[in-house]
Amino acid sequence: MTVRVGVLGATGAVGQRLIQLLDPHSEFEIAALTASDASVGETYKDAAKWRVDSPIPEDVAGLEVRATDPDSVPDDVDLIFSSLPSSVGAEVEPEFCEAGYTVSSNSSNGRMDEDVPLIIPEVNADHVDLLEVQRDERGWDGALLKNPNCSTITMVPPLATLDREFDLTDVRVSTLQAVSGAGYSGVSSMEIIDNAIPHIGGEEQKMETESRKLLGSFDGAEVHLNEMDVAASCNRIPTLDGHLENVWADTTEDISTADAEAAMESATGIDLPSSPEKLITVFEEPDRPQPRLDRNVEDGMGVAVGGFRETTDGVQFNCLAHNTMRGAAGASVLNGELLNKRGYL
Repeated sequence: MTVRVGVLGATGAVGQRLIQLLDPHSEFEIAALTASDASVGETYKDAAKWRVDSPIPEDVAGLEVRATDPDSVPDDVDLIFSSLPSSVGAEVEPEFCEAGYTVSSNSSNGRMDEDVPLIIPEVNADHVDLLEVQRDERGWDGALLKNPNCSTITMVPPLATLDREFDLTDVRVSTLQAVSGAGYSGVSSMEIIDNAIPHIGGEEQKMETESRKLLGSFDGAEVHLNEMDVAASCNRIPTLDGHLENVWADTTEDISTADAEAAMESATGIDLPSSPEKLITVFEEPDRPQPRLDRNVEDGMGVAVGGFRETTDGVQFNCLAHNTMRGAAGASVLNGELLNKRGYL
């Protein structure tokens, strides 16, 4: 049975990626699109300045843009994808949940709330059952599930393979993040051309906290954060798409570069339409992965790793993922597929 879905914030960068991934989709059908008040009543093709590298879907182009309000979305919509700014999402998303809608959200608000599942399905799909606790505590007929920050999503799948076998204790990461992560108007050309910006507001805290929740354990009532220590330094560079990260991972158990490569090489996707067959692609070349060459590995839904070196207490490696696919829109769609498979819709 096809699930009817809506997209909140449909005209933005992540909203457009969501539409690209949802039309067509084997399980989902787009039934409602919302945007800011300035776009309400326009057709989607007129409201959206389409910037995705494929044509705007014909059956979406003529849809009327609705207000971002539960009363404006049809009752037969079963799943909402949210790409709202966090300041808007913090107010609007709970309203949709109270009205009975299930929301798969890319927005950063609420990710660390104790009763909100933060999910990468290939890493911690079992955390989705925290929704039962959420519904009980909040009295919602709907539900709210989050995917992590784009930079967090890049490093956590490789780290998960190491933690399972070798017990992570400390993680240090320095990022080289693409400009698309800031949205269309996030970084001006005068700021970023011939430059690098060694600060991204709030990004470091997200990586340091979200990774511990994702790699934590769920006991049926709450998520216990992983006890590893995480420190991040986040930098914006003039690449368009693809976040590259340099990671140092210390472990309790002895680990070699061969051990780390083998652990990551064995990581596979799961039985969901958008999950890649090979979750992590390991490069032997010392100068890979690179954003321009490797951001589209597994159609943008995989993680690429390479540059392994042994350190005193663990290993160092580089990892890369497409920040608006695996790191944002693709992550939300994948979580929507998980919700559907687990019977939460």
